[in-house]
Amino acid sequence: MNYFRKYYYGDYGDKEAPTGGDTGKAAANEWPLWEVFIRSKQGLDHKHVGSLHAADAQMAVENARDVYTRRMEGVSIWVVESKYIHASNPDEAESFYEPAEDKVYRHPTFYDLPDEVNHM
Repeated sequence: MNYFRKYYYGDYGDKEAPTGGDTGKAAANEWPLWEVFIRSKQGLDHKHVGSLHAADAQMAVENARDVYTRRMEGVSIWVVESKYIHASNPDEAESFYEPAEDKVYRHPTFYDLPDEVNHM
């Protein structure tokens, strides 16, 4: 039984997906979903710009470059496989963020920044 398949540009995993109700094998042949973050020339942070499917990280970076930076707007690309992203539940936001409300000293409005501090 062959557990590995080498993918090339232009291949797509569902070409070999079995028909019928066997979704377990079909899922094994699909490329994983990657989330794409781009740092623009004007910014210091990476921003989420979209998602794409790719066989591996190198292909995801190259495809992200081709799809999301066609007009030379980015200086750095991050790709993260979606299965590794964990998020809080928006329905539980009130209880999740409640402990921060009693620590007002953590808010930046209490501090004066010197003129030498940039990018804050």
